[in-house]
Amino acid sequence: MENEQRSFLWGHEALHLELVFGDDGSARLTYLGPPGEAGSEPGASLPLVEVTAAGHGRSWSGSRLIGTALGDRLRHRAHRAARDGDWHTLTVELHDPETGLAAEVTYRSPDGIPVLRSEVILRNEGPSTLHLESVSSLAVGCLTPQDPAAVDAADLLWADNDWLAECRWQRQPMRRSTPTLSGRVKYGHGKAGAELTGQGTWSSCGHLPMGGLTDRRSGRTWVWQIEHNGGGWRWECQEHDGAAYVALFGPTDTHHGWRHPLEPGAAFRTVPVALSFSADGGPDAAFAALTRYRRAHRRPHADHRRLPVIFNDYMNCLMGDPTTDKLLPLIDAAAEAGAEYFVIDAGWYDGDNGGWWTTVGAWEPAASRFPGEKGIHEVLDRIRERGMVPGLWLEPEVIGVHSPMAKSLPDEAFFRRDGVRLTETGRHHLDLRHPAARAHLDQVVDRLVGEWGVGYLKLDHNIDPGSGTSAHPGETPGAGLLGHNRAHLDWLDGILDRYPHLVVENCSSGGMRWDHALLSRLQLQSTSDQQNLHLYAPIAASAPTAVTPEQGAVWAYPRPEDSLDEVAFTMANALLGRIHLSGLLPELEPEARALVHEAVAVYKAIRADLPGAVPSWPLGLPAWDDPWIALALHTPATTYLTVWRRPGGAATTTLRLPEPAGGAARVEVLYPAARQAVAVWHPDTADLTVTLPTAPSAALLRITRTEPDAL
Repeated sequence: MENEQRSFLWGHEALHLELVFGDDGSARLTYLGPPGEAGSEPGASLPLVEVTAAGHGRSWSGSRLIGTALGDRLRHRAHRAARDGDWHTLTVELHDPETGLAAEVTYRSPDGIPVLRSEVILRNEGPSTLHLESVSSLAVGCLTPQDPAAVDAADLLWADNDWLAECRWQRQPMRRSTPTLSGRVKYGHGKAGAELTGQGTWSSCGHLPMGGLTDRRSGRTWVWQIEHNGGGWRWECQEHDGAAYVALFGPTDTHHGWRHPLEPGAAFRTVPVALSFSADGGPDAAFAALTRYRRAHRRPHADHRRLPVIFNDYMNCLMGDPTTDKLLPLIDAAAEAGAEYFVIDAGWYDGDNGGWWTTVGAWEPAASRFPGEKGIHEVLDRIRERGMVPGLWLEPEVIGVHSPMAKSLPDEAFFRRDGVRLTETGRHHLDLRHPAARAHLDQVVDRLVGEWGVGYLKLDHNIDPGSGTSAHPGETPGAGLLGHNRAHLDWLDGILDRYPHLVVENCSSGGMRWDHALLSRLQLQSTSDQQNLHLYAPIAASAPTAVTPEQGAVWAYPRPEDSLDEVAFTMANALLGRIHLSGLLPELEPEARALVHEAVAVYKAIRADLPGAVPSWPLGLPAWDDPWIALALHTPATTYLTVWRRPGGAATTTLRLPEPAGGAARVEVLYPAARQAVAVWHPDTADLTVTLPTAPSAALLRITRTEPDAL
């Protein structure tokens, strides 16, 4: 006799979720997708939570982490739906009577946006300690129908991410990693299937903490992100029960040396994750939904609406060697170009011209660099006099081995393993769970922001001390790292609570710590340290997959030796993100300087539209060596489009925009106005033909939808 089942449907106009409860108390997610399709046919399903713990091994189920013994034993106890402003919330309570393990699974979704956010809280209501080894944040078994052809048509998406080569999206058929099972025996218990993991303290070193699955026939697409600011994360996507599934995790024992003793009465909360869905719009529509979700979820800040232009003195400019004499003419040139913030980058604290790597930590200005009576305040005052807000670079979590802070702070304030303080390339790493570490950084910020009046902090992070810290007795390094990661987020919240006007940039050797955990709090993301303007184009174009356009900081760093086409190219890199102006502006020839000023003026004219725009890629997600690259940002009435031509391609390309065929539109070249870009709109096919006669060159276009008689 089959088990009787009852179902529960939850969601809103853009997303529905269906849970099925068996008469044995089991709870499974059987549907996630657009309204109207739930219950139309049985869907593949998984337990809501996958849990492994010492002494409670996996059950035999045909997958690496599907059907864990503890996950299978959890039974439905209660569920409740609620509304919190624009957010819909569903909480499902599960319980295992044998061990006393209780799980609270919380799903949240913003109204009208097809994105599901999930996290899990485990509680031990039993008499014995449970030694956790992995806990899923989300498991969804119904990414495709239970049809072999659907898995055959599925492509995996992931993004390789390296210093100077960030945000490189890849795509391959799922069957390359998950072969079809055949024969009488189909249980399978190997290592087939796609998985990615993060390692160390950089959340995006090697790969972005993201992935996706798309049907190449229908365009049905899922894109997920793991919202964790450390390297301890993992996702797997493969086939189970005839359909594709995804399971998303924070740190695990197998991959990160993470274990957590869940003592009686204690609780553990997983890393949050989010899953975006598009019914037929392909990856572009899924990334657009994720963009809307990120805006709905992040901490509000005026910077997200104002989008001020930032000058930073580092890239292709002073490169960590600021002095009063070098900065004063740059300040004047930045102000004349239209910058609204001026950031003094690395080196302002270094008194011996090159020894700052192992001496950082006290964050006091170097008198030799700022020799006047007022010291660094002469420079900060000049920035304010020229109508800009001053900013400074910091690397808060590190203390150089030769810094006085290395001796004044206790050992317990640093990352340690086996009782030994860690040293990585001449630096120690602070453990922000310790009150002395946090007090030190709070004092630094209170001095720079509260006393000096600095309005912008660029927070960098340039070392990776490995698996983490085992500072507490019995603590695994992976658990210590997770604790520090959470304390780091709490410290950042504290800074912005005290100084709500402060603008904080997230940087980590370029984009090595690029994740929504940080971007839900901080205002900007450094996208790269790439100095080659040609190679920056695919990074800048791909950035909106992982950050909202208004938070994506892109260097625009013209050099005196650049051609006018190259100056326009590097300025165009930043026009659909956030301008991080740099370069030796006073040394530019008048025509080149005019191109810089023109770009800033154009940006200021369009920036009010960017915080509400969503991205698409009319030529597909950029490959590292594509000769033509395109990024579009769409508002209800207008599309902004940046096109880049690099050496190796023809002078003309044709782009398909997500506009209805037959629609009327006006196309304008916004930047550079005096160059040779030509764009022709074909209303019958909704195609746009763009010609850029030289390579490299780039242009920013505006496409405005109009009534036919308005042309």
